[in-house]
Amino acid sequence: DLKKVPGNIPPDIVKLDLSNNKIRQLRAKEFEDVSELKILNLNSNGIAYIDPAAFSGLSNLEELDLSNNSLQNFEYGVLEDLYFLKILWLRENPWRCDYNIHYLFYWLKHHYNVHYNGLECKMPEEYKGWSVGKYVRSYYEECPKDKLPIYPETFDLDKDDEEWERHKEQSVQTVKQHGVIVTVIG
Repeated sequence: DLKKVPGNIPPDIVKLDLSNNKIRQLRAKEFEDVSELKILNLNSNGIAYIDPAAFSGLSNLEELDLSNNSLQNFEYGVLEDLYFLKILWLRENPWRCDYNIHYLFYWLKHHYNVHYNGLECKMPEEYKGWSVGKYVRSYYEECPKDKLPIYPETFDLDKDDEEWERHKEQSVQTVKQHGVIVTVIG
């Protein structure tokens, strides 16, 4: 029945199971004193909010279970300190597919070595059941083609991720043909 992360966690702990409690939010620097932590289970707490600095100091974390909570999105920066994360459990959360979900989706795309599951739109109703990737890709369909010259001319909502990656590669080649240099930092 914990309502917050305890403050007396041994600093050399490597696995911490706080599942099935009543922790509704994660405040800034909740885990800064447990930098050796490799596995953190926060499953089934009803977590609705994670401060962008909540995981600050968890640079050795490899597995994070946030499944079965009340998360709708992540604020920018929530995952930035998780350099060695390998597994991220996200299932059974009411993910809201609006612009705020883009940070989580793009963080996962840029950290392709992180295995995750459960990223499915639960609301609003018109996107319920869609994968978040499908929702994000649908943004490009709604933009005028002349405003997005580096993206493919058309997008099919039913394309799988492999085909989406092929489209991205073609887009980058198109950009290079036009003499534009794109530098990605981060």
